Amino acid sequence: MLKTILTWLKRFRPEPINANYKERLRACTGAFSGILLTGLVTYWILGASTAGALLIAPMGASAVLLFAVPSSPLAQPWSMMGGNIIAAIVGVSCAILIGHDFFSAALAIFLSIAAMLSLRCLHPPSGAVALTAVIGGPAIYTQGYGFVLCPVALNSLILLVTAILFNNATRRPYPHSAVDIKPSHGTTDMLPGQRFGFNEDDLSRVLKQYNQVLDISRDDLQSLFHQTELHAFQRRFGKFRCADIMSRDVISVDFGTHLDEAWTLLRQHNIKALPVIDRANRVIGIVTPIDFTKHADLDALESYSIKLKRFLQRTTSTHSEKPEVVGQIMSSPVVTARDEQQVIELMPLMSAHNVHHIPIINKDRRLVGIITQSDLLSALYYQRLDQR
Repeated sequence: MLKTILTWLKRFRPEPINANYKERLRACTGAFSGILLTGLVTYWILGASTAGALLIAPMGASAVLLFAVPSSPLAQPWSMMGGNIIAAIVGVSCAILIGHDFFSAALAIFLSIAAMLSLRCLHPPSGAVALTAVIGGPAIYTQGYGFVLCPVALNSLILLVTAILFNNATRRPYPHSAVDIKPSHGTTDMLPGQRFGFNEDDLSRVLKQYNQVLDISRDDLQSLFHQTELHAFQRRFGKFRCADIMSRDVISVDFGTHLDEAWTLLRQHNIKALPVIDRANRVIGIVTPIDFTKHADLDALESYSIKLKRFLQRTTSTHSEKPEVVGQIMSSPVVTARDEQQVIELMPLMSAHNVHHIPIINKDRRLVGIITQSDLLSALYYQRLDQR
């Protein structure tokens, strides 16, 4: 019997907080600053002679959300301002029309939640705002609808401005912008990485089936899922570094390399990309046959060879209307990776940027190698064989 009770009680054990002590201190300091400034500014605006409250208790709960979990949908400006003001209006209305009793308090909570859900401004502390309007005592009752403007709206605005300044100053982007989700029909318009694993449509269907309010934004949830997939992939396929599989004998060019020289290098070495480097051997761009095609107008099939020869031919005059050197046609900025990065990290990188070659740089940002899609597939294939 005792064992059963202990097992049942373990279900109530809270999960560990993942935030480190620096983040916890940041949140506590922000909440302290927010409440202190809210009280001081409200006192400065209204003075001590006001008959109403200068600072209401629900602001403490709002501070927890705004500073401890600023990315939560429940902590965004519209949720905070809209939720508190709507709840205050509902609470005052219930108090005036029904009275200051338990039924009025319960009805105020019911109507506040319904209104916040309908207007997409759910904010848990707003429930306390509605309750305060009904059973807050004589200092609240005498204000009537003035309670909505002051202290609720005034407190909320000051706390919100403080949260915006503090969170961004401590490198916590706030407000947390919502991402517009456009459903995709079919897979023709998807990037390669979106055709595997889950995509936005999958997440939409699951969230609809879940049918509950989540205290995490959709894009944060999707990012966590993608990072989890990547971590699982790393665990299954090992931890190859870029330096382990990259080609070290990289054929490269500089900004001033003539187009005919670059084209000859591509043909002679049977490669599809040439990193463009500066005098310090740092990558400043990349040139591929596509860059030649795009700038030489080679899309049309007629006179293909004639157009290409004319494009590659050096201009002998002092003025040229066409590109003459690699730097004029290269793609820049270029996607690069560090030699110490794990190979598996290149897969989403190539997919997201739709590239087939990634120059590899060292800690000094100097070119030390290059990895192609073939190199990547080969490494994953042989790694998989070794695991059998």
